[in-house]
Amino acid sequence: MPPPRIRILTTLPRSPSSLLLRSRPFTSALTLSRHASDTSKPPPRKSITLTTDTGYIPWSSLSPVEKATRGTQQSFNFLLVLLGLSLTAGVSYVLYLEVFSPSSKTAVFNAVVKRIRSDSRCVDILGREIEAHGEGSWSRWARNRVVSSRTETDRRGMEHMHMHFYVSGPKSEGTVWVHMVRQDGKWEEWYLALEPEGTGERVVLEDKRGKKEDGVKGGKMFGVRWW
Repeated sequence: MPPPRIRILTTLPRSPSSLLLRSRPFTSALTLSRHASDTSKPPPRKSITLTTDTGYIPWSSLSPVEKATRGTQQSFNFLLVLLGLSLTAGVSYVLYLEVFSPSSKTAVFNAVVKRIRSDSRCVDILGREIEAHGEGSWSRWARNRVVSSRTETDRRGMEHMHMHFYVSGPKSEGTVWVHMVRQDGKWEEWYLALEPEGTGERVVLEDKRGKKEDGVKGGKMFGVRWW
């Protein structure tokens, strides 16, 4: 009987490439986890400036320099708002004095025009449809100019307004001469006359120039009348 055969099994050493292949799944998972952790972090924000600050970033998240920047920006915006309000108030005040105030030049002009239109002598000369304008011209731009006037204060502190403008109607045209005196805060007609064009004469509607103003009598010194 033949002796039994003995088989010797030898295990060959594994090559480095096989080890590398087996370790790749672990390496790939580690790389993915690192990439995920990197992408989860928010990108660093830019520092705010006077022109880029929108107020979106909370105050508590600002650095001391950024807080100073935001404070400067808000102070500047506040000053702009105050400036706008001041300009609006100033324009409104001037508009009231020049247009809407009962003692404004516009109010005086409208009152005088109303009296001209209601005077029978002026209606006979000019016609029923009477228009008033700033300049005696066919140009519409010139006719719409501001009415010429000047204001002065005499030596007694009384305020005077001198004004002239032009009127026209179906029959004729003319110039209106106005002298107003402020009495108790209101303008009073001191002299008002219509001068028809080409006549050289005036239709006087009001004339108080010879009246003693406020009961003040004229005085003389050394034979000369001073007021």
